[in-house]
This record gives sequence, C-alpha cells and structure tokens, in this order.
Amino acid sequence: MGKVVVVVGAQWGDEGKGKVVDLLTERAAAVARFQGGHNAGHTLVIGGEKTILSLIPSGVLRERVHCFIGNGVVVSLAKLLEEADMLAARGVPVFERLTVSPKCPLVLPSHAAIDRARESASGARKIGTTGRGIGPAYEDKAARRAVRVGDLLAPAHFESRLREQLDYHNFLLERYLRQQPVDFAATLAECLAQAERIRPLVGDVTRGLRDIRAAGGSVLMEGAQGTLLDVDHGTYPFVTSSNTVAGYAAVGTGLGARDIDEVLGIVKAYTTRVGAGPFPTELDDEAGRHLARVGQEFGAVTGRPRRTGWFDAVAMAESIANNGVTALCVTKLDVLDGLARVKICVRYGDDGAPVYEELPGWQASTVGERALAELPGAARAYLARLEEICGVPVTIVSTGPDRDQTIVSRHPFD
Repeated sequence: MGKVVVVVGAQWGDEGKGKVVDLLTERAAAVARFQGGHNAGHTLVIGGEKTILSLIPSGVLRERVHCFIGNGVVVSLAKLLEEADMLAARGVPVFERLTVSPKCPLVLPSHAAIDRARESASGARKIGTTGRGIGPAYEDKAARRAVRVGDLLAPAHFESRLREQLDYHNFLLERYLRQQPVDFAATLAECLAQAERIRPLVGDVTRGLRDIRAAGGSVLMEGAQGTLLDVDHGTYPFVTSSNTVAGYAAVGTGLGARDIDEVLGIVKAYTTRVGAGPFPTELDDEAGRHLARVGQEFGAVTGRPRRTGWFDAVAMAESIANNGVTALCVTKLDVLDGLARVKICVRYGDDGAPVYEELPGWQASTVGERALAELPGAARAYLARLEEICGVPVTIVSTGPDRDQTIVSRHPFD
C-alpha cells in the first residue's frame, strides 16, 4: 500500500508549500488538493522559470504524476480553465493529468460580488479577504444550497439549481448590500460553456486515490493557506472559510483518517501574515523591512504586501499539535542572511507581548546550499534551536526559490 503524506502550512500561509510539494512529487504517484479555493497562490520556480498556481495542484509539472482536486475545494471554473490553458500553452498536458471531484462546490461571479460588497461595507472591521468569493461559496455549501461541479453534467438540472442560488444571491446584493444584481442568463451561458471543457476532467477522486495506493503508489496531500487561518483553530474571525489542518485532508478527499502516514509542516524561518488580524511578533523596524525586501513578501495571488515578524514558537506549538506534525520543513532560511541577530519568540509575557530568545546571525550567504554542513555555523545553530524548541525534527530546509535549492536530510516518503 502506498504512503500518504500531508503537506500543511504551519503558520499564516505563504510558507512555500508549492515548492515543497513540487519537490516531493518526484517520489509520488499523485497529488491531491483538499481545501480552499483560488484565494491561495503556490509559486514554483524550476530552472529559473516561475509558475503561479492557485487551484491546480503543484505536482502538475511532474511527468507520471496525476493531480486531483478533492471535494473539500471550492472551484471557480473560470480560474481553473485559465490555469489549465496557461499550462497547456507551455506544453504541460494538464487535461491528461487532472481529475476534479463532482462534489466540489462552484464559486460563481455572484459569490465574488457578495464577498467584495461585504468587505467594503465592513470598513475598519473588514477581515481582509481576497474578495474572490471563497467565503460565500463555503457558506452555501454549509447551507446545502451550493451548486456543485457534478450539477454541470445535467444542464436542465443545473439551470434550475443556478436560478435558485442566484435568486438568493441577488436578494442579498440588492436588498441588503445595495449593489447591482448578477445577470442570470449571462451566468448560465458562461457556466454551460465552461462545463463542456470541464466534463472530461470530472471523476471519482476518492476511488482514484484508493486505486493508486492499492497499486503501491504514494500520495501527497496539498493544503492551502496555513494552520493559523483555520476556521476552527486559527485567529478567528481573521481566518479563511475552510479547515486548513491536516485532519481535513481525509474529509476533503474521501480517504480515511488512518490512511495518513506523515504530516510535514512547512514554516518560514521567520513569520509573515497577509490581511488583518493579530500578529504578536510583527516588526516595524529595519529587521522587518529586511525580511519584506529580501523575502519579496508580496502575495502570489493578490500582490498584497505581507506583514513580517520573528519566528513565533508559541503559535508553532499549537500548530504542531493541531496537525499532528511529524516533521518540519523550514523555508526562506536565506532571507535571514546578513542580519546581526535573529530572534525566536519563546513565550508571551503577562501583558501578551512576545518574549524573545536572541541568537547570533550570520553574514555568509546560504543561497542555494544543498547540505547542512555547508551552512554557516550560526545558521545551523538557529535550525537546531528551532528543532529543539518545537520538539519536531527539521528534515527539509529551503535555501532559495528554485526546486534544486533545497537541503533534504530525510525524505517523507522514505
């Protein structure tokens, strides 16, 4: 039976999961996305060429790897086809490598309209969503009124379901949010045109994953966002609309919880956050500006600047427990190059302020290093201290954006 490894962001997202998933799929037969929507961007750099994906799993660039979008994902047909066409234009046979669950709820133009209108009306109380309709789509799923990918395969049925949903959405838009309604006929025509292209991709994700495992193939589960944005376990209400923790990999694909063998937590060597909400170790000084500048901390999907701060081991302890993390991958170690001192938050004081442990920085470059022994001594000491504080082994270290700029001391599929 093939092994199942779940890759999760263990901070507020943007930890570099896309690169890690792409790297690890050299040993996988399948990659499955299990939650979120096109509000999450995964950036891959291979041979200096950058690819940004938000819906299609990061493993799509690997030959002999099949990609799945599980039932836990909310799907924008327009975005899915945009990504597929971009990949196909570059010679990637994406339509041969991808299966989409018929149980995925659709993200419609009306969802995005509601999302943007709510954020605009909230003023200073806004959550900081991407405005792409992900939250409203999950609301409809929970309220059992969602239109799903499988509904597209029966046009008359789909038309009836879409009319019911848009009647409700337009009531909200016009009567409550004072916005223009979304045109039903235009939405129907757009969705039916997209359905003809999507139809060959629709399939039984759960059975596909089970068959691959039964044949001895390993599966990589890919999450979006990060643990601290989980709707249950994150910094509520400044969270995303889905469960981002590893346990949801089972729910979002249909595999059993006992099928999960390893959980790899991805963490930056420091911390970042996009949007509103608490951030105890946030920096507003030269060190913070260094992290933002050298780390090029801008959202892959939105382009929004990310807030930066020191590594928060207190939040990390919760994240490790929530996910059942078995190993850590530390990314962007090279961003700390050149700092005189580096800090780790080890506890919060009585006033809630972070209490730091300081370690020596390093002046030598770590960019592109591929062995721990080649790192500066202070960099190795920093990683060892993270490992000690977190109580989980650091088995992968990223030293640059490219696939090959990585140190792997233990592969999760070993």
